[in-house]
Amino acid sequence: MERIVVGVDGSPASGVALRWAIDEARCHQAALEAVYAWHDVYIGGEYPIASTLMVPTLYEDAGEKLLDTIVEAEDETGLVAPISRLLVRGSPAHAILEAAKGADLIVIGSRGRGGFTGLLLGSVSQQVVHHATCPVVVIPLESDKGNLEA
Repeated sequence: MERIVVGVDGSPASGVALRWAIDEARCHQAALEAVYAWHDVYIGGEYPIASTLMVPTLYEDAGEKLLDTIVEAEDETGLVAPISRLLVRGSPAHAILEAAKGADLIVIGSRGRGGFTGLLLGSVSQQVVHHATCPVVVIPLESDKGNLEA
């Protein structure tokens, strides 16, 4: 195993997935890439040009800060290289799948920050599992493990 891709979004589930992916990368001496996807939503208003030009920059800046915060909070000791970071404008599932081209493994949490969008489009983990071209590990939160055993 040479390369692992992990989807992160700042949720508790993605934090558990990131820590699991770090341990796996250590065991296999694999490179690790954290992927965070963002997208803007234009609702309308009287200044559409300003909104479409300025708001994406704000989302991108916030996404970059969040991705940095997520990765920098983890212990990278023992990894072959620092965790690489990929910030993508687009849907999370598509971003993870594109980033994982040529990867040996995808790691994602079982529950992220899907909210209403997740209800409309389906969960990221479900989309990734169904469309991935490499193995996928879906990591449940500790509180979800009891539900699996019931």
